[in-house]
Amino acid sequence: PAKAARLAAQYGVHPKNLYNYQTYEQLGSNPDVQAIYIVLPNGMHAEYTIRGAKTGKHILTEKPMANTPEDCRQMIEACRAAGRKLMVAYRCRYEPYNMTAIRLVSEGAIGRLQVFTSDHGFNIGDPTQWRLNRKLAGGGSLMDIGIYALQAARYITGEEPVEINAQQHSTPGDPRFKEVEETILFQLRFPSGVLANCSSSYGYAGQNRYRAIGDKGWLELEPATGYTGLQLRLRRGIVTEEHHLPQADHFAAEMDHFSEAILNNTEVRTPGEEGLQDLRLMMAIYEAARTGRAVRLADVAVTPGRTGVMRVELDALGDENAMGFSLSFGESIGGVIGNQAMAARQQLQG
Repeated sequence: PAKAARLAAQYGVHPKNLYNYQTYEQLGSNPDVQAIYIVLPNGMHAEYTIRGAKTGKHILTEKPMANTPEDCRQMIEACRAAGRKLMVAYRCRYEPYNMTAIRLVSEGAIGRLQVFTSDHGFNIGDPTQWRLNRKLAGGGSLMDIGIYALQAARYITGEEPVEINAQQHSTPGDPRFKEVEETILFQLRFPSGVLANCSSSYGYAGQNRYRAIGDKGWLELEPATGYTGLQLRLRRGIVTEEHHLPQADHFAAEMDHFSEAILNNTEVRTPGEEGLQDLRLMMAIYEAARTGRAVRLADVAVTPGRTGVMRVELDALGDENAMGFSLSFGESIGGVIGNQAMAARQQLQG
């Protein structure tokens, strides 16, 4: 309660718009709250999304969307049944550097894309934290930070992979990795022939980058997906260009997009189906690493804004961990949260 009151005072949230786990369903009777942002550990996303949709609220949930593809499907169905919007918080899909990279590659700035590489990770600390708990996290570095590399491979190519290979390793005896993987490398083959080589780790020094290599040049972001300080370089022939773009608040940008979609009843850029696709692919990566064999994927459907969605049906991987209360952003539909979104989210998780 003290934490809720402090943040409410800081961000101008009326006390009647503060909820905790016990009063969560009471959101349904508050017309001032139109949407809920789920910032809980991965393993709790499905429960609170489904319960939130049943209160009649739109849902913005953090990535990864859930621990399993089946959880994602249930979340999508719950929001569809309630007639509410569901968006996954892929913040890099709303900020200028990544959006510019997508545009430059699609416009042929580096010629025909040949290879994509990405590394995302850091040396994780406290072995008791929720990110190292399989039930709460769903997996290790892949689910938490490797998903950035996977997402970037998909949005830079504009394609869905048709084949996946992977290897993983955890340092023997390291107490941090009793339940989840430390490091995982995965390779993706796309229909056009583009090959992607990606890694994620909870054991190596901080990495946050990707590079798209074409037959006429290359494009690189490093840092690529951090909250601030992103840098974009474009190489064509013997000339390297530095692109300097406005530094945007990623959280404000995605919340503004979500708010506009609610107000105008338009489709969101990163719907639940996008989160489901990443879970399908991550399960395929884990399966390829477990078996040592390539996993081939079949094209079965179309997701809004994408060329196709691949099917892979695999079994999922079998306190300070949560916010402690729900700070709704119903007021943000009127544009209140805006530039303070990132700071508020970080304090919610602190």
